Amino acid sequence: MAFCFNQKVLFKHCDPAGIVFYPRYFEMMSDCVEAFFDHIGHPFELVHVSGGVPTAKIETRFLRPSRHGDLLHLDLNVTKVGNASMSLSIRTKCASEDRVHFTATLVNVDNAGKPSIWSRDLRTAFISYLKREI
Repeated sequence: MAFCFNQKVLFKHCDPAGIVFYPRYFEMMSDCVEAFFDHIGHPFELVHVSGGVPTAKIETRFLRPSRHGDLLHLDLNVTKVGNASMSLSIRTKCASEDRVHFTATLVNVDNAGKPSIWSRDLRTAFISYLKREI
């Protein structure tokens, strides 16, 4: 099961050529992750009270440009759940056309910045979005 997040490409996302300026995709990815945490009942503002969930690794493939007014669909799947980390993939499409693919690893850390085990509730929520390969 994928978590779906929609993002209309706004003027603020575009460079003078009228296409999405690549750092804006990372902001969209971050917005998708934050919305995912809200969706599973663990808002980021609460998760970050006793630590944080930084992105430790990210890989990106830019496939096609997006333009002002495009409606992007970001589909987030959890690909691995560790004790204090989670890997995910986000496929970004416009209609049926692939635009950007992300893979990332997030780590749960305490206030000192040290890895901290996920709560049982969060692990259970992540596992429900775990993409199973067939």
